[in-house]
Amino acid sequence: MAVRRLGIPLLLLISFACTWTCSSPASAHDDHEASSAARREAAVPYTVTLPGTSVSFEMVPVQPGPGGREGFYMSATEIPWEVFDVYMYGLDVEESTAEQDAVTRPSRPYIPPDRGFGHAGHPAISLTFKNAQAFCAWLTRKTGREYRLPTEEEWVHACRAGRNDPPEKLDEVAWYWDNTEDMTKPVGKKKPNAFGLHDMLGNVAEWCVGRDGEPVALGGSYLDEAEDVACTARQKQTPAWNASDPQIPKSTWWLSDCSWVGFRVVSPLRTNNP
Repeated sequence: MAVRRLGIPLLLLISFACTWTCSSPASAHDDHEASSAARREAAVPYTVTLPGTSVSFEMVPVQPGPGGREGFYMSATEIPWEVFDVYMYGLDVEESTAEQDAVTRPSRPYIPPDRGFGHAGHPAISLTFKNAQAFCAWLTRKTGREYRLPTEEEWVHACRAGRNDPPEKLDEVAWYWDNTEDMTKPVGKKKPNAFGLHDMLGNVAEWCVGRDGEPVALGGSYLDEAEDVACTARQKQTPAWNASDPQIPKSTWWLSDCSWVGFRVVSPLRTNNP
């Protein structure tokens, strides 16, 4: 009745209200696209410097993929020994003794984990999936920003960088059987892909969370032939990877017979970078 006294037809009033407050599917889609574009524009590489040290590594943005997949940051290279050493040996000097004791760290390996391939600049190797996950938890605590291992879908998307066909010149982007002399090489020496990621193919296979939720190592390594170095190359850990470990029970941190697996980390994409 109040509407009629004002002399405004009810349907017309509703129409006016919807004009101001309702969004059509098209406009909602446009808003989403604009928001996504803003996130892409705002995403820039940043440097992670480990607190209490001068050790750092680079993170680069990986743009969203098809099917509404969100973008994320990924370390530009495999995590090298000098970064992992800070975690493993407790070199983050800002922590008190009590804080150091509260951090879960890997046991000291009984053999040199770098296998004599080289240390500074070389990818951390011979570590278990659990070890890589524990590093991510430590890094999250140290920096106040979330870090984790990539999922298989994220890793494959980052590796492909917008293309499904293999690289025309594998030697330019990958370390594999034909060019490594049976050892890992320093990270970041080959050309990056379109996302700015180095060594996604070869050098070391990389721990990820598989599509089944279980650990999987992706990308192939310095031990693989050219045809076995690919974004879809995947390996599952077998007992042979830790066969010669004399400990009982065998180490859950180190792989005595696996010199070809390392890892890199991812972090959520932010608009207020880093």
